[in-house]
Amino acid sequence: MPENIKPIQKILFGSPGTGKSYQIRKIAIDKLKIPFDEATQMLSNTVKTVFHPEYTYADFMGKLLPLTQGNSIIYKFYPGHFLHILGMAYQGLIDGNKDHYLLVIDELNRGNAAAIFGTVFQLLDRESDGWSSYEVDISEMELVGLLEGMELKPTIDSHGVMSVYVKEEFATKKCEDFFPHKKDELAAKNNSAGSRVFSLLQQRRINIPHNLSIIATINTSDESIYYLDSAFKRRWGWEYVKAPGEGIINIPEELRDVKLVIDGEEQRAWSQYIVGINKFIKSNHQVIRRIEDKQIGWWFIKPEDGKVDLDQVKDKLMFYLWDSVFARDKRPLEDELSKLTNQQIKLTSYSDFLDLMEEFMTIVGELGKK
Repeated sequence: MPENIKPIQKILFGSPGTGKSYQIRKIAIDKLKIPFDEATQMLSNTVKTVFHPEYTYADFMGKLLPLTQGNSIIYKFYPGHFLHILGMAYQGLIDGNKDHYLLVIDELNRGNAAAIFGTVFQLLDRESDGWSSYEVDISEMELVGLLEGMELKPTIDSHGVMSVYVKEEFATKKCEDFFPHKKDELAAKNNSAGSRVFSLLQQRRINIPHNLSIIATINTSDESIYYLDSAFKRRWGWEYVKAPGEGIINIPEELRDVKLVIDGEEQRAWSQYIVGINKFIKSNHQVIRRIEDKQIGWWFIKPEDGKVDLDQVKDKLMFYLWDSVFARDKRPLEDELSKLTNQQIKLTSYSDFLDLMEEFMTIVGELGKK
């Protein structure tokens, strides 16, 4: 793998269903050269997590949990998602394998990111060599979790002395002896990155290395999200994933033959309805907040058996339009439906909108073919 791969620290944002997760895979394969297994549909050297309101710093870094052994209860430290991938990246540097590692965080703003990252927030500043500008101290338990991620099988004896298992020597060694020895050994082999790792471990500190990238997604169309302050935002690159209908329209191959089906009858291509819905939303930008992420993506509704039926539209799309896009003002919906039906339409309840679902789809289908 080329050594000049630069780490990526980026947030992808855009409308729901635009394929942000697919974009992450593409970045991982094309830019980070991370292998992708077609059989399992999984990226190598990757840890994924999803933030949510109950997700905490302990989930991110690690936590002590009870474990039953026979009639006894012991406590074991389980490394969190960040420590897990950091341990993998550190071990990669020690082995000198030149691999790249990736932490994926979906729905970053559905959790309290500032509280979840905690002191790790400081590590998001990177130098030109890809390493964090600063180091942060970690607790003894967090060090245990990190060493677990490095597959060093740490143990702590009754006197509080920490040791690790050195598989090359089939022996257990005290960390206070092993860390400096390994640091000097790797330095002698011109493995400066691996030596740096053990220097950090010796000081009970961590630093994000150049072989670890972090890519997150946010979906700001949902109003019930945590606020990301400017200090947090500026530490990331930002990439907007466009919705269908913005600029050149490249229909995914998997959707090109998919039709909307109503009462067993095939209608227009489903892609036309998606484009038409987004045109309809953009044409009413004056009554919609955050127009750039209120549109829908190609995968907002996933086809089943090569088609999209009206029940899928009712269950997902219609409520999204009613409750999120046109939540503040229903007049654009009423005006267009009134024109089509040649009668005055007043949408006083969601059921009124559902009663006119087919008429609405006729409107957006026409828009999509223009």
